[in-house]
Amino acid sequence: MKDLLAKAETLTEALPWIKAAWGTTVVVKYGGATMTDAVLREMVASDLVLMKLVGINPVIVHGGGPEITSFMERLGMPVEFFDGMRVTDDAAMEVVKMVLVGKVNKELVSAINGHGRLAVGISGDDANLIKARPVSERLGRVGEVEAIDTTVVTHLIEDGFIPVIATVGYGDDGGSYNINADLVAGDMAAALGAAKVIFLTDVDGLYADFDAKDSLISALSLAEAEGLIAEDRLSSGMIPKVGACARALRGGVPRAHILNGKVPHAVLLEVFTDEGVGTMITADGNHPAATESALGAGRG
Repeated sequence: MKDLLAKAETLTEALPWIKAAWGTTVVVKYGGATMTDAVLREMVASDLVLMKLVGINPVIVHGGGPEITSFMERLGMPVEFFDGMRVTDDAAMEVVKMVLVGKVNKELVSAINGHGRLAVGISGDDANLIKARPVSERLGRVGEVEAIDTTVVTHLIEDGFIPVIATVGYGDDGGSYNINADLVAGDMAAALGAAKVIFLTDVDGLYADFDAKDSLISALSLAEAEGLIAEDRLSSGMIPKVGACARALRGGVPRAHILNGKVPHAVLLEVFTDEGVGTMITADGNHPAATESALGAGRG
């Protein structure tokens, strides 16, 4: 009986968040161990399905850096990074598309569609979704977002599907570009007018001191988060994520979250509980409750 009551209490706690979230769009950047661990991938897929079934519109954005590196090494291709970005010549770009669009994207779509006819996989090339411009000659076919046309994503949402987006964009030269998935997620959330953007990673969030695991920051303002960068207090992997949060928040998205995708059902805990998990960033540091916002995940 105690277990049953606990389940009932959990559902009761989730109710106001479900009511507040119904009909809203949430962009989830899928990454970290959830991409390579089949058990975690299935857990994330089930979370996304539950979100969809209670009336939220999840939009998934993903990259696939580790898998790209693995395939390039298996093919005997050189793997080179410059300023933290993959040097991507024409041959490397073929591998990027093969892995992101043909493998990672389809694996996640299949995991979601194991629960029903729910997900459709696309890339930024499709329907001119993501227009890219080259970052530099040195990096080759590495791009940054120039423009997003959300028409195809909006149609998929309206037709009841979960869009799963591989972060390959098209350029003026007719070729494809490899784009950082964190930055695409931030820009996509802003373009869609999302209620929030969630970044799944392999750590619990932002720390006041990364070496002190009891210093996890639950919530902070964008100015405070950028202050951590200025003071060189963030790991290099968190810098692009905070940058992506900034793009989303300055584009009108109310909240950005950085979560540990290895925590079971981290997405559900963030969206449907009072406490939430990970780190929440807002433009001004204010955190209105679910009844006062379009989607107020946790931590009132």
